[in-house]
Amino acid sequence: MTAFGDVIRNTVAAGLDRVRQEGKKLGRPKVPAKVEAAIREHLAAGCSILKVTAMVGVGSGTVQRIRMEMAAA
Repeated sequence: MTAFGDVIRNTVAAGLDRVRQEGKKLGRPKVPAKVEAAIREHLAAGCSILKVTAMVGVGSGTVQRIRMEMAAA
């Protein structure tokens, strides 16, 4: 079982390396700066996370991440 898992892991790693060499971006796309600015504005005004998600149209995780960034700054 371990050898089979190693084969899968190596195949996935090779595929990711190939994609990186082709210059493609991996992962989820970033939120546009305009949307992020709107989220920051609503949070600064005291709106709740769920209210901001409904107004801006993004997921609650995105709003939570930006809120945590604001709190850390």
